[in-house]
Amino acid sequence: MARWWIAGVLFLLATGVQDAATAPERVLLEKATLRTDDGDTLDIVSAAGVESVRILGIDTPEVLHLDHNIPFAQPFGDVAHGFFRGALALARKVELLRSGQKDPFGRTLGYVFLDDVNYSVLVLQAGLAAESITHYGDNGLAKEAAECLAAAKTQGPLAFEEPHLYRKRMRLVADDLKAKGLYPASGKR
Repeated sequence: MARWWIAGVLFLLATGVQDAATAPERVLLEKATLRTDDGDTLDIVSAAGVESVRILGIDTPEVLHLDHNIPFAQPFGDVAHGFFRGALALARKVELLRSGQKDPFGRTLGYVFLDDVNYSVLVLQAGLAAESITHYGDNGLAKEAAECLAAAKTQGPLAFEEPHLYRKRMRLVADDLKAKGLYPASGKR
């Protein structure tokens, strides 16, 4: 009996079948439970705690994040954050398509839909995000990733430094400021 069970598990692993806990799921969100962190991160606040969501397909300019070694806001970071807050405020329906995966920081990875429109596509079309699929892959959501890649192809040149390069540079700045005792203890966005 044990050999059949092991053979079944090996078959499921070999065929790539995911269990229900990791399968993508699309859920309706209550707007009153949502809090934006920046242009590509959303927190869902409930009695059970806070679920932090890293929105797939995009990388928006950085806002001031002292706890993440970003001592200075990136140009257009506050604009991208404001775009997200405004888009959420105008939406009648907000949904999250969870990929079933988490990032290295424990955040849920997924796409946000506002009135059935992929938010990642909207912010790419607005020129306030770089696409992140060519670097991180489609996270098992090929249709949504393809939509983002198509939107990114219509963009002109970005008006800001690629956010991943900005983060890398700011880590060096933060380390230097900390070594000199000049890193701010707190800061407002």
